[in-house]
Amino acid sequence: MKLSVFICSMAFATLSLATAAQSVASNNPVPGKLNLAEANKLISLPLHCVETPYPYKTGVVLASAADLQEPVVLHPIFYGCFDWHSAVHGYWSMVTLLRQFPELAQAAEIKTILKRNLTATKVAQEVAFFSKDINASFERTYGWAWLLKLSDELQHWQDPLAGELAANLQPLADLLVERYIAFLPRLLYPIRVGEHTNTAFGLSFAYDYAVNHKRTELQQLISQRAKGYYLQDTHCPINWEPSGYDFISPCLEQIGLMQRILPAEQFLPWLQRFMPQLAKPDFQLAVGKVSDRTDGKLVHLDGLNFSRAWNLYALANQYQQYSHLRQLADQHMAHSYPNLIGDSYEGGHWLGSFAIHALNSAKQ
Repeated sequence: MKLSVFICSMAFATLSLATAAQSVASNNPVPGKLNLAEANKLISLPLHCVETPYPYKTGVVLASAADLQEPVVLHPIFYGCFDWHSAVHGYWSMVTLLRQFPELAQAAEIKTILKRNLTATKVAQEVAFFSKDINASFERTYGWAWLLKLSDELQHWQDPLAGELAANLQPLADLLVERYIAFLPRLLYPIRVGEHTNTAFGLSFAYDYAVNHKRTELQQLISQRAKGYYLQDTHCPINWEPSGYDFISPCLEQIGLMQRILPAEQFLPWLQRFMPQLAKPDFQLAVGKVSDRTDGKLVHLDGLNFSRAWNLYALANQYQQYSHLRQLADQHMAHSYPNLIGDSYEGGHWLGSFAIHALNSAKQ
C-alpha cells in the first residue's frame, strides 16, 4: 500500500470531531430529498474508502496457513471500506448516485473505479472464495443482501457501461441466490438482533431483487419463511430498543419486510397487532444517540437512525393513515445526517449508504 494512501486514511480517521461537527452542522443540513448538491458531498465517502485497503476486518475462517493472505488477494473487488460488506455497499453508493445524477462532478473517476474493479476476472476470484465449503456462511445474510442490491442497481442503470458491469457481477449474484435458497429452509428461527445477522433485513433486499428479476423460487421462499417467522408476532417491544450496538431496528425492519410480502388487507391488521402504537398521531420514538464517534460499534446508532427512517418513510408513503410517521423519520434523519461528511473512518466507511437509501426512501 502506498504510504500516502495510508497517511490520508489515518488523517481522515483522526479528524477533530468538534471541528467536523461544527462544519457539517452549518453546511450540511438534511435535504428534503437527495439532490445533486448532496450527491456531490455524499460521493466523497465511498470514493474515499473503496480502494483503501487498511484498516480492514477480514471475518475469514482459516482452513490452513495458506488462507492468511491480504484482503486484496482474497477479495480483489471488495477489499476496501474496512470490511467486505461495507465495500459492497460502497460500490452500491457509487452506482446509485451516478445512476441518479450522471452529472456528478466526479463521474469520470467513479466510472474508472468501476471499470477497474468490477471485471469478470475479479468477480471470478470473489466467487472462488465463496465457493469454498469453509466460507459457506461468510457474510450471511447481511453481505449477501447488499451484493444483490448492488446487482439490482447495476441492472437498472441506463448507461452503456452498466450492462457490462452487471453481466460481470451476475455469477456472484447467482451464487448468493443459491445460498439463500439452500440456507433459509434450515434457518428454523429468525435472528432478531439489531446488527448484521438480523433476518428481516437480510431478506428485504433479497426479496426486492427476486421481485425485480423474476427469481420466483427465491421470492416464494422468502415470502413463505417470513410468514412462518413473523406472522404470529404481536406487540413488538420497541421500548427495548436500541441496544447499544444496533444499526437496524428489529421491530421496524420486520415491518419493512412484511410490508413487502403482504397485501394491504393482510398487512394492516398484522401491523395493528404487531405495533398498534404506530397508528397514534402523537407516537414518538427517541433517536439513537452516539456517545463516541470514533468507536466503530457505538457509531452504529447513527445507522439505526437512518434505517428507522427508511422504514418509517416507506410506511408513511404507502399508507395514508401512517403519514404522521414521516415527521418522525425526519427527526431521525436530522439527528444523524449532519455527522456524515468529515466523520471519522469508523462511521464514514459505511454510513453514507444508509443515508442515501433513507433519502431515496423519503420520496413520495
